[in-house]
Amino acid sequence: MWYQPVNESSIATPSVLLFPDRIEQNIRRMIAIAGSAVRLRPHVKTHKIEEVLSLQLQQGISRFKCATLSEVEMAASAGAKDILLAYPLLGPALGMWFDLAEQYPECRLSVTVDSETALNMLAGLAHDKGRRVDIFVDLDNGMHRTGINPGDALNLIHSISGNTALRFRGLHIYDGHIHDTDPESRKEHCDRDFEGVNRLVEQLEQEGIEIQELACGGTPTFPIHATYPSRILCPGTPLLWDAGYSITVPDLEFLPAAVVAGRIISKPAGQLCIDLGYKSIASEMDHPRVRFLDLDVDGVINHSEEHLVLSSGNANRYQVGDVVYALPTHVCPTMALHEEVYVVRNGKVTGTWKVAARKRAYPL
Repeated sequence: MWYQPVNESSIATPSVLLFPDRIEQNIRRMIAIAGSAVRLRPHVKTHKIEEVLSLQLQQGISRFKCATLSEVEMAASAGAKDILLAYPLLGPALGMWFDLAEQYPECRLSVTVDSETALNMLAGLAHDKGRRVDIFVDLDNGMHRTGINPGDALNLIHSISGNTALRFRGLHIYDGHIHDTDPESRKEHCDRDFEGVNRLVEQLEQEGIEIQELACGGTPTFPIHATYPSRILCPGTPLLWDAGYSITVPDLEFLPAAVVAGRIISKPAGQLCIDLGYKSIASEMDHPRVRFLDLDVDGVINHSEEHLVLSSGNANRYQVGDVVYALPTHVCPTMALHEEVYVVRNGKVTGTWKVAARKRAYPL
């Protein structure tokens, strides 16, 4: 019952509980897989919390990856020295990016691009402001979300190298399409889809274009990329872990460090109604969207905004008001649904942390 605080009566539900001692253990395991803290550029989108980032800084991790400008601001405010925004900068986000660069001059900020259109917009504003921007070219090696095909990337890199407002820093490769459960199949898939990247790297080396960093992968391919010393590693979920990855990538033995707490609020027709609606639990996946740690559940009857109705052959064991605990299937979007989380140390809730980077900025 590691997840049950002794002062659970003080917990407001629905809520998320974080366990710093487990997070610290997961950070150590990440470093052990990487071989060194300097090879890590963890994604902050999983937690979005300054205090969690600080735990990583304390263990020697200094580089981080973000998906939003709010995450960039949070990471810079927490003391990160090197931040990669792995998301296209367009519209008002361009001006906000440069504002952050001016606000945090001690932090090295980089951004990904995958098109001449976005590159020209960025270069034009950089030129107007008299600044030079570090660029990673975002490669699509099978995800088909953002990124340019490695075979078509050379001209884009030439455009960066030939512009005094820009600095080519490296390549960004996210392979979130690779989620084979079997580790050997996953490695074969990862290596096969990386062949185009390897050919591009050889071309750049032949032309004398320096690649300062290869920022590679996510969580499922983390240990695979770790076997290649030239690659920098970008896992995110291992910090908190979740029920989904514990099933799909069981070879990664991280500790669950984020637990969702709810209460039984009603028992209609012999069923259990919990206050874990989809405003508190990520709902983009099929059920089960949580894995209960202390509740005997047969199935889901209904999931709506504020309610989760469950069938249970042992419903008579539970009372209205009982606190229940579960692991989210997908922790990253679940965290974004909560403004604050409880912090549990030595079996007791001791305070809260703000999920600072869940916010969005709206410039005028």
